[in-house]
Amino acid sequence: MTSSVKRIVAFHIARLQDKNRDVRLKAITELSLLPDVEALDALRHIVEHDADMEVRQAAQEAGRSIFIQLKKEQNVSAG
Repeated sequence: MTSSVKRIVAFHIARLQDKNRDVRLKAITELSLLPDVEALDALRHIVEHDADMEVRQAAQEAGRSIFIQLKKEQNVSAG
């Protein structure tokens, strides 16, 4: 992944700590569009610790989506 994409991913990971739930939800949506292994730990932390159920569910779905996308990329490059 390019360094500019890595910076974008880091920006959205930082937004996961925002007090505003809508900002956190938007960050989760953006992370799911940029499948990067770096996001998985941050999303897992949200699933385990965020006070808002909708945010936790969105993080869980995004983490699952990223994991699946990364696995597909591995299979394509291996085969």
